[in-house]
This record gives sequence, structure tokens and C-alpha cells, in this order.
Amino acid sequence: MDDQNKNLLLATALSFLVILGWYFFFPPPEEAPQPAAQVTETTATPGDTSGPAAAPSAGEATAEADAAATAEVDAAEDAPRLAINTPRVEGSISLKGGRIDDLRLKDYRETLDDDSPIVTLLSPAGQANAYYALYGWAPGTGLGIEDVPTANTRWQAADGATLTPETSVTLTWDNGKGLTFSREIAIDEDYMFSITQSVTNTSGESVALAPYGTLARHGLPANLENFFVLHEGVVGMADGELAEIDYDDMTDFDPDPRDGSRSQITSVTENGWIGFTGHYWMSTLIPAPGDAFRSIVKYDERRDIYQTDVVLPTVTLAAGESTSASTQLFAGAKEWATIREYERGGIAGFLDSIDWGWFFFFTKPIFAVLHWLNAAIGNMGVAIIALTFLLKILVFPLAYKSYASMARMKELQPEMEKLRERAGDDRQKMQKEMMELYKREKVNPAAGCLPILIQIPIFFSLYKVIFVTLELRHSAFFGPFQDLSAPDPTSLYNLFGLLPWGAPAPDSILALAFIGILPILLGISMWLQQKLNPAPADETQKMIFAWMPWVFMFMLGGFASGLVVYWITNNVITFTQQYLIMRSHGYTPDVFGNIKSSFKRGEKAEKADKK
Repeated sequence: MDDQNKNLLLATALSFLVILGWYFFFPPPEEAPQPAAQVTETTATPGDTSGPAAAPSAGEATAEADAAATAEVDAAEDAPRLAINTPRVEGSISLKGGRIDDLRLKDYRETLDDDSPIVTLLSPAGQANAYYALYGWAPGTGLGIEDVPTANTRWQAADGATLTPETSVTLTWDNGKGLTFSREIAIDEDYMFSITQSVTNTSGESVALAPYGTLARHGLPANLENFFVLHEGVVGMADGELAEIDYDDMTDFDPDPRDGSRSQITSVTENGWIGFTGHYWMSTLIPAPGDAFRSIVKYDERRDIYQTDVVLPTVTLAAGESTSASTQLFAGAKEWATIREYERGGIAGFLDSIDWGWFFFFTKPIFAVLHWLNAAIGNMGVAIIALTFLLKILVFPLAYKSYASMARMKELQPEMEKLRERAGDDRQKMQKEMMELYKREKVNPAAGCLPILIQIPIFFSLYKVIFVTLELRHSAFFGPFQDLSAPDPTSLYNLFGLLPWGAPAPDSILALAFIGILPILLGISMWLQQKLNPAPADETQKMIFAWMPWVFMFMLGGFASGLVVYWITNNVITFTQQYLIMRSHGYTPDVFGNIKSSFKRGEKAEKADKK
């Protein structure tokens, strides 16, 4: 067994084991169970939805003892609503509680079908998987829970008011005791709401209260994927520190003695935000940059409600004074360009709300380049191919050195054979003389595995990019490949659409066997790459090399088709590079001869078996 084959075998086996281990230990996610619909509603007050970070002190806004109880409200009650209509979202705001609880994304559909419904992000309490945003004031000194607006307060608004990028809406409520509350809600052209809460004190007495915002989710999301490569749950930033908390981790928080919920509280001094993120959509509460606040993550076991809150500092309002507090609510698609603009506008670290993973130093620049290429070319599949070329150019100096070393190793084969004959069974002498030969000829025997090893982090980073980024969702290549984030839709089962029946369901056993066009091309490209060199003499190596392309072909058949496009392109470029570099160093690979010899060996093996 020569050293070149040892190195190639080592690198190939390593990459195979990594991907096989990944596939074996982290199989595709099972569909999450559907939680029961919740028909009760929360009171939007601290102690129930936004408890303070410490025990109450004089003048600090806190909940009354009964504020933790669920407000029993007829979920079927038909409260008035204000329409939301922008170029990118539609929905409504309920005047009961002033809740932003009905929001749909106009640019995105559930599936590729033309008649598929658009994506629903927020939905009212009383519906399955209710998910909504609440705002209000926590009562402090001189106030009770009945003196401040809650989740069930009936607000007033102008008849026919509609929220658009050009027109905001204003809600008002008078508590009848000298406090007048107003809430102005605005929205931009994309997904950012701006909420300004105001209160005027004409009661003749000083009062204390604290503005807050809440995101409440009843039960787990219906489309929870539970896949290890993707974070789903709470995402937040607190003074430059990113927090990602899974839903199941929220159930392990310590109980809050005031209301029994499980909570985690973080004090933020300058910049931060908190909310819930899914695969492609996100809702986030964002206090104004520079404002201190308490970031709270809660889970109410009694009602199965997951919740995030931001509580701003308590304000003491003397008689005749007014005050206001402004926050923002992002509720929409995790579009890289849109989120980047919000970050540039002052929301610190907002781009990290996209799950870049541990290898963010690879995934972030890889996606930035891919995004630019897609914008320039107009086809994500072609952009992936172009990105592969750029990556190969980037690592070309290393690849050139590696392939040149492999060519030199070929030239040294006669010398190595002589060393083996002289050393006989003395392995120590053999190794010593071979190292001297390498040193004298300036050949690195380990260089042959580097091109394969360097593909591993790039492969995983690109897989992460393709899996988590919205821009790959439903992005087309050509023909049947209309979603590069999904597996190849074609199948051997119906001869790639030539036969009059459909392909097996992607999650079926048949789909694992009857793979599509792209995985087959992947296997062929790997097999051709092997034929740059004669098959190794060692029978074990020979068997591993013979099976490797076809194992990868079936194993990657269920991966995102965009990733398979990358791998095929990479194999073709690598084959071309290696062939040309070897020729430039005086060694011409006999590709067709190696292919013929592999078939001859197969024929000989069949004859031997018959005998």
C-alpha cells in the first residue's frame, strides 16, 4: 500500500465517518405533536406575564397577589379590530387588550403550490397555537391591577382606522380615576412595528408604573422541526451577548415564587432584544437602543404558555405629568438583507438572530457571497455553482501544492519499490528510508489528503447556510428543482417523471432507495474522481474505494438538493484540477484505462465465484 493511497483512504474515510455519524445520530426530525388549542387568555401584567427581576420595593411596579390568575374570557367574543395592510403583511389588531394577534406574510406561501395559503405568523387566543404580542403598564405605588390596561382592556380607536406604512393608529383608554392611556402603533414597509405607550396623570396624586411588552405563545409551534442543526425557541441579545434557549429548556427554569411560572430574568443595561424564532420566521421585542430593561423568559406550566417580556424601568408620575415609552416589534421573515438593514439602523447584533451556528466565521461570509451572487445572476442554483468556483479558487494554492505532491509521489513509485525490496520485513528501516526519500525529494506524504479534508468544514458550513437561511427556501434551479432547500424531487421509481406515477414521499423508505438525478450524478462524479489513479493493490482498500461513491450517493440522496449541486460541482472542478496539475508534472492519469481495468477485475471476480 503506497503512502498516497493511505492518505487518500484516510481522508475519504474520515469525511465518510463524519457524515455517516451525523446522519445516524441525528436522523431527520419527526413531526412534533399538535398541542391542544388554548381557550384562556393571560392578563398582561407583571407577575403573570412580565414579573419584575427582584422582590418589590417602594415605588417599583409590581403585580397584586391576584394578578397571576388567568383571566377567564370567552374566546369566541367578537371584539372590534383594526386592519393591518402593508405591501408585505396583512392582518388586524384586536381592540380587546390592543393585541397584535393576527398577522400574515404576503410574500411567502406554505408550499410551492400556487393556491397554497400565505404564511400565518401571529394568531389570536382561542385558536390553535395562539401567538400574539401584548403591551401595557405594570402597576406600582398608588395603583391596582384594575387601574392599568391589561390583556382584556377594551380600547377605543377612530372608526375605520387602518394601519399602513403611511398611517399609524392610536388606541386610547381612560381608567376613570384620572389616568388616560394611549398607544400609537406604526409599521414600516417591511416587518417592524413601532409602539409608543403614553399616560397622562390628572388624578391629583403621584403614581408609579412601568411599561412592558410581551410575546405569548400558547403551546409549542405546530411546525416545530426539532432538528439539531436548527435553533427554535427563544433568541435574544443582552449587551452584546447572544442567548438561544430551546423550548424544552424553558420548562427547566426555576419556579418564580410570586406566580409559580418558570422564569429566567436578565438585566440589560444598554442594548438588547428578546423574542421567539423558528426556521424562517421570527417575532422580537426591541426596546429603544440605549434603554435599560429587564429581559424575561417564562413558561407557565398551568396553561402551557411560553412567553418573553421586556419590562422598562418604573416611572413615577406626579399629578399633571405625562410620560411615554417607545419600543419596537419585529414580526416577519428572517430575510438577511432586511435584518441587516435593521441592524445598521441601530439594533445591535440583530443579524445574529439568524442561526449561523458554531462556525459562524464560515457561514456568515459564505452566505453573504451567495446572496450577492444570487442577486447578480438571478438563479440560486447557478449562484451555488459560482460560489463553488470561487471557493475552489480561494483554496487553489493549497490544492495545487497537494496535487503536485501527489504527482511527485507517483514519480517516486519506482524508488519506493526498491526501498521495499531492500528493507524486506524490516518495517522500521523501511519507514526511516522512506522519510529520508521524502525529505530529499521535498515531498509531503500527507498533502494528498488536504483537498478532501478542507472540504469538510466548507461542506458543513454550506449545509448550515442552505438549511437555515430563508433565501434558499423555495428557491428554484431549473426544471423539477424548484426548492433547493429540499431533497431532489425526481426519482428512479418513475424514471424521473417518464412513467405515469408519482415519486415516493420524501419521508418514506422507498425514497431512500429510489434516489433522484442529482444524487446519481454525485455518485458518478465521485467514481470518476477515483479513476484518476489505478485501484490500490490492497484488497481492503480496493473494496472501500469501490463502494464509497455509491454509499455517498444514497446517503446524500435525502439532503438538500442545493448541497448536492455544490458537491457535484466541487467534484467536477477537483477532477479537472487534479488531472491538469498531474499532467503539468509529467504524470498523465490513465482515466479510461483505470475504468476498463475496474470492469475487468469485476469480470474476473464473477468467473472466480462461478468456479
